[in-house]
Formats: sequence, C-alpha cells, structure tokens
Amino acid sequence: MRPAPAGSDMFSFLRQRTAPPKTTQLQLDGESVEIAVKVSKRARSFRLSLPAAGPLLTLPEGARWADAEAFLHRHRHWLAARLPRTAPAQRLAAGSSVPLRGQPHAIVATGALRGRVEKADGADGPVLLVPGEDAHQPRRLYDWLKAQALADLNEQSMFHAARLGVTVRQIRLRSQSSRWGSCSSSGSINYNWRLILAPSFVLDYVAAHEVAHLVEMNHSPAFWATVKRTLPDMERGRAWLKAHGRDLMAWQAPSNMP
Repeated sequence: MRPAPAGSDMFSFLRQRTAPPKTTQLQLDGESVEIAVKVSKRARSFRLSLPAAGPLLTLPEGARWADAEAFLHRHRHWLAARLPRTAPAQRLAAGSSVPLRGQPHAIVATGALRGRVEKADGADGPVLLVPGEDAHQPRRLYDWLKAQALADLNEQSMFHAARLGVTVRQIRLRSQSSRWGSCSSSGSINYNWRLILAPSFVLDYVAAHEVAHLVEMNHSPAFWATVKRTLPDMERGRAWLKAHGRDLMAWQAPSNMP
C-alpha cells in the first residue's frame, strides 16, 4: 500500500489536535444545558463533574473532541439525575407578583397609555402601577426594574470600592442565565438585573464580591478575606443566593430585550 503523502498526515494530525470548545451544549429532558470544557495536563481520563459554577467536562491534554463528546453522551443520564431542576419561568405581566428588593409587589396595569411605573400601597400590600398598552407593559416594567438595579448597584459598588481603595470604571447590566456578576481587571463590572428582585443585603453581597475582584482576580482565600473585609456579614447574602438564586433566575426579560 502506498503511504499517504506527508501533507495528508500533517492535516490529519491537525484535525485530531483541534482545540476543544470552551463550552458545549447537551440536551437533557428537552432543555439545553451548557457544560464548561477544561483541558488538564494532570487528567488521565475524561471526567464529568458538577461544581457550584455548573457542569464541567475535563479532558486529558491531547484528547480528541469526538471522544469527549461520546463520553459526555454516555454519561448524560448521570448528569440529568444530579442537576437541580429549573424553576418555572416567571413573566413580568399584569396580574402576577414580582419581588422588589425581596418584597412581593403585585403588578397592576393602570390603563393609562402614558406615565411612569410607580410604587404604591394596595389593599393587599405593595403594588407596582404600570402604564401603557398590554403589549408594552412588560418592557416598561423591565426598563424600570433595570434602572432601579443600576442605581442600587452603582451606590453599593462605589461604597465597597472606597473601602477597598479601588476604582470602578464602568457598571453595566446583563441578563445572564447563570451568573450574578463578572469583573474585569480594567474596572468594568457586569451585574445581573435580577439582583433588584433579591433582598438588599443580597445585592450588597454581590457588589462586594465583584468589587473585591479588583483586589484579587481569583477565588483564593485572600479574595474571600477581601470580601469579608468590606462586608463582614458576607455569608448572609451568599447563603441566600445558594438557597434562592434559582428562583430569581426564573424571571425572564421580555422577548427581544437585552
């Protein structure tokens, strides 16, 4: 048999050594689950784990991605049995109730086409009065909640930045499905808008957490000591998120919204 051209061997080698993706998707019970992918020099075999940050597939260095996908498929039932079930989706619609800073508020349509979202006291508790046509009310409420979140997060971020002696250069809101915040070394912080739905001490904890990353860009013991230095009661907010964060993530932004 004639040997394949050297160039062919090289291309075959390159195809086998194509870097795996950073994340991959797996269909479990009709839902798409994101799985982080990590290549480890110390790994001797494929490993699927479920750390606090979410599902993680670990590959040995040099492993073929096709083999990793096959391993993941074989272990999909193991993962499905251990993943927490997603809370039912919650919509910002009149007639429902949304938590604001941890306190339930009934969403009430005012019937007026113009005006601003306002808080008021109703017969059965606090309400949010939302103007506009039915189709536009979710967006108006969403925009109002984001403005409230941005104001609170800006205030608490600057408070913790002053305590830790760092500078926050930019704060933006996102609608991530699994993260409460992220911080870059340049001083930009992204927060999840849903934090305005949680009690204020929870929002404060996430702000302290992200600002502390401007001191320690990791989750080392030194990082957690930094969080505790600016927020001694950090465990209260951290524990609340672990217990109730999934319920907050169920709140959906209106369609076609960032």
